Amino acid sequence: MLKKIQFYFVHFLTETIAISVLSGMLIYYAIVLLWPQGNIDELAEIYISKGSTLIDVSAELYDKKVINNKSSFILAVKMLGYEKDIPAGKFNIANTSTNYSLINNLINSVNVSMKVTILEGWSIDEIAEKLHTSIKIDKKSFINASQNENLLKKWDVNSDSFEGYLFPNTYQFTEHETATEIINKMVSEYKKNITKKMRDRMSKMDLTENEVLTLASIIEGEAIYDSERPRISGVYHNRLNKGMRLQADPTIQYIINDSPRRLLNKDLKIKSPYNTYLNHGLPPGPINNPGIESIKAAIYPEEIDFLYFVAKGDGYHTFSKTEKEHNRAKRAFQKVRRKIRKTKKVNNS
Repeated sequence: MLKKIQFYFVHFLTETIAISVLSGMLIYYAIVLLWPQGNIDELAEIYISKGSTLIDVSAELYDKKVINNKSSFILAVKMLGYEKDIPAGKFNIANTSTNYSLINNLINSVNVSMKVTILEGWSIDEIAEKLHTSIKIDKKSFINASQNENLLKKWDVNSDSFEGYLFPNTYQFTEHETATEIINKMVSEYKKNITKKMRDRMSKMDLTENEVLTLASIIEGEAIYDSERPRISGVYHNRLNKGMRLQADPTIQYIINDSPRRLLNKDLKIKSPYNTYLNHGLPPGPINNPGIESIKAAIYPEEIDFLYFVAKGDGYHTFSKTEKEHNRAKRAFQKVRRKIRKTKKVNNS
């Protein structure tokens, strides 16, 4: 009987100790997680760089006055098992009165992003400049990434760069994103917009994707209004079919260093595979990144007899069937240009 009482007593004592230890741990756990931190009334913007350690994160939070005790924060993160789960990026942190609310905020926060609009007809260099001014992307790293052979292979782009494949649109980018991640987003957007029907049309026309984008980029460089894109495309298709040189001014703008400007006769003699005044056929690749309307125009040209076109001075063009008609249209445009020049001089005097 005594042994039985001793057994129950030891068992009771063991359970009591275990419960006490567990209760103590839970209390300690709760104290750490609910340790007061920061100021609930303030919004803080923090930046966590890639590869930051937990100590680095705690230092950033402490510097921004989000926390007032680094040790309890580090311990709380470890307790929750989130040492490797705190994302990198720029975040707006609010309602961080305790370690638990702060950690929950960090783990579930969305990177602060900015709208960046990439316009139709911009070259890779112009996109790099825009990204640099908007989200501080290094221009050289973006240009290098756009020529990365492995990345081109990944996207099955048969070219020496992504020129033509960076789809113009308004994107949400963060300062944390790399040049490669941005290119992936833009090329992915391009792929989404090129339908199977459009690809079938390319095959039917016996044109490669790169050739279509090259022609589309020239159309993009010429046209201001969507209504004219298919007609301009029709002219270029007619010239290609007849073995005529394209004589497309945008290809010259692409090879001069101080573009855009009025072209000179000497510019038309520059030796380059992109000079469509000297070479027959399409240039080696796109000269900018065309929008969807120019891409559609390249594969759905207007069926016309025109072989020439020249600007009117109002954003539209005069289209001609013969060189004689074209020269007459050019003289008319030159009159408009002289009139504009004279008006500017009078206004500036």
